Amino acid sequence: MGLYHFLGFALIIFAIGAIGFFVRNNIIVLLMSVELMLNAVNLVFVAFSRYLYGMEGQIYVFFIMAIAAAEVAVGLAIVVSLFRLFGSLDISKMKLLKR
Repeated sequence: MGLYHFLGFALIIFAIGAIGFFVRNNIIVLLMSVELMLNAVNLVFVAFSRYLYGMEGQIYVFFIMAIAAAEVAVGLAIVVSLFRLFGSLDISKMKLLKR
């Protein structure tokens, strides 16, 4: 498989994540869509790192994975608090951040 196959696959994964982010209203689905987009970026970094014989892309992947893990931890904590406050995970019911 060539570089263009990996880039095309990463583009498809990123597009699925972007569509999921802009179309869905559930907060957990939004977090999963953001993670899907981050994984597509990771795939691009690894593909370029492999085909350009450099290690920078693989090093960036570790940083992105660490940031994604922190994002998931903070995001799920926010989701739990919003569910306790509003009783739902639907964004359309959370238009105002006042209670």
